[in-house]
Amino acid sequence: MSEPHGAEPLSDDHGLIEVNPLESTKLANRAFGEENRARLLADYFSEVGDVGPETAWMHVYKLLLSIDRTIGLAHCYESDKCQPGRPWYARSLAFHDWVSGALGVAPSELGTEIDWLFKRASADLASYALRAGHSEKVRQQRRPYQGRAFPEPGDDPELMSIVLDGLRPWLNSMPPATAQRVLAERIMAYLTHENKRKNLIGEGFEDTLAAILRRVPGISDAYTIHTRAMLHNLPGFHRGPVNEKPRQVDLALVRKSDQQRTLITAKWSVRADREEQFMSDFRDYARVNFGGEAFRYVLVTNEFDAARLVRACDRRAENSLLLTDVVHVNPNGPKVAYADVSPASKNKCVDMRRHIESRRLSSLDDWLQRLVSDH
Repeated sequence: MSEPHGAEPLSDDHGLIEVNPLESTKLANRAFGEENRARLLADYFSEVGDVGPETAWMHVYKLLLSIDRTIGLAHCYESDKCQPGRPWYARSLAFHDWVSGALGVAPSELGTEIDWLFKRASADLASYALRAGHSEKVRQQRRPYQGRAFPEPGDDPELMSIVLDGLRPWLNSMPPATAQRVLAERIMAYLTHENKRKNLIGEGFEDTLAAILRRVPGISDAYTIHTRAMLHNLPGFHRGPVNEKPRQVDLALVRKSDQQRTLITAKWSVRADREEQFMSDFRDYARVNFGGEAFRYVLVTNEFDAARLVRACDRRAENSLLLTDVVHVNPNGPKVAYADVSPASKNKCVDMRRHIESRRLSSLDDWLQRLVSDH
C-alpha cells in the first residue's frame, strides 16, 4: 500500500502561504467531502485487488481504524475512559495487541497500517491549500498597515511558549519568528484535521461499506446498492407529510429478483442517543411502508461496549426483534477486549458472547456471506 501523497509543506519562499478562514473551510470540505472520499476509496481498492467476505473487516480497519493519540493505542472506546489506570486502558491494550497480530504488523507499527482514508484526505487538504495560496493578495491587503507591528497569520505566543519551553533543554538557539509561525500554523491545521475525523468516520463508514458491498463477488449482481438515499425514493416507501423532514437511509439494498429491501444503519459507535434513534427510525420507516411488505432493518457497527451491543441484539418492536441483523466489523475485537472482565461487567459480557456464538451478533464476514447465498 502506498503512503499518503500530496502533503507538501504549507510554505513558499516568503514563509507561510496565506489562506483565509472561509477558503480553509471550503478546502477542508472538499478534501473530506463525498466526492473526494469516493475517489480515495476507488484508489485504495484499485491497489488491493479482489475483496472477499473474509477480508472485508481488514479493509474497514485499514481505512477507518485510528490511533487514540492520548494513549498511543488503537481507538476502540471513548478516549476519556481509556486513560491509563482505567478499565478500558487494559481492554485497549488487549485489542491493540490482537488487531496488530490479525493485520500482521508489530504493535509499534500498527499506526502505519491503519487510518488510510483520513491520512489521504488530510494530505489532499494540504495539497489543496498549497495550490490555493494567495500570498500576493495577502501582501496587498496588509500593505496599508506596514510598519505598525500587526500580528502575522499564525502568531500564537502561548502555543509557542508551551512548545519551546518543553524543547528548550535541547535547543541551541531560538527559532526565528517566521519558523515559529509556520510551526504554530501546522499544529493548528493538524488539530483542525483531527476535528474532521468525526465527519469522516460517519459518512466514511457508510461509503466504505458500500464500496465493499459493490466489490464482493455476487452482491452487486443481486442487489441495487444505495448510499444515503431518501427513503421515499426506495421501492415500497412513500413520502411522509409535507411538514415532515424527508428521511434519509445510511445504506439500502434492494434485491433485484423480488425487490426485497434491507435498510442499513451504519454506526461506527452506538451512543445512548443513537440507541433511541433505532426505534424512532424504524417506526418512521414502517409508517411510510405503503405496500405492507416486510423490510429488513440491519445495524452495522464497530461498537465495543458489551451492554450496548446486547441491547441492540435484544431490542424489540412489538412482538419481534427490532433489528433483523446486528453486524459487527469483527466480534473477535470485543471478545478479546473483554477476556478479563470485572464482576460488574461479567453478565453483559456473557450475554455478548452468547449472541456472538448464536450469530445474533454476527461478523461482517458472515453477513456478507449470507447476502451472497440469500439471492
